[in-house]
Amino acid sequence: MELRAGVTKQDIREKIWDYMESQNLADFPRPVHHRIPNFKGASWAVEQPPHLREFKVARTIKVNPDAPQKNTRFCILDSHKTLLVPTPRLRTGLFNKIIPPPGATKDILRKCATSQGVRNYSVPVGLDSRVLVDLVVVGSVAVSEQGWRIGKGEGYADLEYAMMVSMGAVCEETPVVTVVHDGQVVDIPEALLEDHDLTVDYVLTPTRVIMTGCRRPKPKGITWCKISPEMLERIPVLRSLRHREQQAGKDVTLHGEQQHLWEAGSKHTAPPSAVQRPQDAPQPVEGSVPAACSSLHREGLPPNAAALPAATIHVSNLPAGARVSELKRALRERGATPLHLTWQGPRRPALLAFRDLAAAEQAITCLQGLRLGASTLQVELVRQLRDK
Repeated sequence: MELRAGVTKQDIREKIWDYMESQNLADFPRPVHHRIPNFKGASWAVEQPPHLREFKVARTIKVNPDAPQKNTRFCILDSHKTLLVPTPRLRTGLFNKIIPPPGATKDILRKCATSQGVRNYSVPVGLDSRVLVDLVVVGSVAVSEQGWRIGKGEGYADLEYAMMVSMGAVCEETPVVTVVHDGQVVDIPEALLEDHDLTVDYVLTPTRVIMTGCRRPKPKGITWCKISPEMLERIPVLRSLRHREQQAGKDVTLHGEQQHLWEAGSKHTAPPSAVQRPQDAPQPVEGSVPAACSSLHREGLPPNAAALPAATIHVSNLPAGARVSELKRALRERGATPLHLTWQGPRRPALLAFRDLAAAEQAITCLQGLRLGASTLQVELVRQLRDK
């Protein structure tokens, strides 16, 4: 699959999703957009792990809960190994240990490997469990033969790995495997990767086993400056890990917190009344998604900068299935990160506030014609809020 120069991670995701849909390469659930694709032939691909030396010697294996890895999870249980599965969106902990009933038949083991089985036959694994993971299996939207991996964009696989590093469950030598369709193996520019991105050592497809030989370092722990306050709020185990690392003297400053410190210390910050808002601008509601996500970190602001918005742009035609994380990621990848983002949810317009008119106009150029899911975003300048 050919990819044009200057692509972003989201461009690659969309290319893979569109390709798999157009070629009818996916099983339920569909459409595959915004998912780890459950590709046809996944059962053939997961016949490969038992032949890997790393699988044979592993005693405890962590596997993501996505549909393409259902047979991988069954294979682990059938081999009498310990299976760990992350809790959905990390709401109640990091991962659960699957414990099949005594004398479980293969049919029961297959049920244990499903999402329902994870709920019925598992116990939570706490931070103090001293568990050691010998092999990690993750899903991917796209992966390269060099081991560069792109997920669906929410960052949970990267975060799960970083959290396992922080609790001592994995180390740099712990092998990481991904299982994908052959069409998901593409060239990925290394320049797209960041320090928190997880790489893989093996790529398994229905037709081949790729040993990547990847030498790029894996995440060495949680990159707290990439963690937003709203993410910390909805993931209790992340709060526990942050407290531990804070007690150990580590820097646990969250995404956006440094900006707030600069703003609080600025002697030249204008009072809130000096900032006017368009009459039609939706206001964040306490406890809502936009209220939790209204402040985005802007890198490069000098400590004495007055971080008051000077111009606002209006982004509309957001698709029904859009998430605020997708919009934020698209903005970051195009260098269009605003000071503030106000959004009342899918199919409602978003308002992005910028320090100056030039930054707003640059953001309009970056975002015009951008596709989010099946929709092309419409972007326009609402008004200049104050003169510079």
